[in-house]
Amino acid sequence: MATVTVEDFYKAINKVQPSLIRTEADELTYHFHVYIRYEIEKELIKGTLQTKDIPLYWNDMYKKYLDITVPDDKTGCLQDVHWSHGSLGYFATYSIGSLYASQLHAAICAENKLTDNEIKHGNTNNALSWLREKIHLHGRKYTSQELCNTATGQYLNSVHFINYTFKKYTTIYNL
Repeated sequence: MATVTVEDFYKAINKVQPSLIRTEADELTYHFHVYIRYEIEKELIKGTLQTKDIPLYWNDMYKKYLDITVPDDKTGCLQDVHWSHGSLGYFATYSIGSLYASQLHAAICAENKLTDNEIKHGNTNNALSWLREKIHLHGRKYTSQELCNTATGQYLNSVHFINYTFKKYTTIYNL
């Protein structure tokens, strides 16, 4: 039986590679899936794209942004249930959640330099306490932007996600 090191396992589960299916995508190319759906929804709402034209537009966008040739509509534009039950405008929240998470993580780490090491060793107490104090306590008192600013000292800022992914993937791929 072959032995796999923890480092090799970590690299394997964090492989960046475009995929056809959004829910199987890695955390970097995932956002291209979201972007493509966002663009399609925007065009539908503006009236510049008809529903009959979604498959071709979808296929063109997948080729352009992910360099993937879509084999059929089932694995292409019909792969998600969102549109079939009328959920438009929802996909962007997936990417926004990643942006908020990275910004909150950066703020937690700025206040407690040991956070990542604590979490690495299974101790989430300090991170959870921070979240309870800065986020959970407020419930729906603030909008998302206000809460982010209150908790982190700034409104949503994509630089935190960029920094997180840059640090993570340059380490994984020894760049």
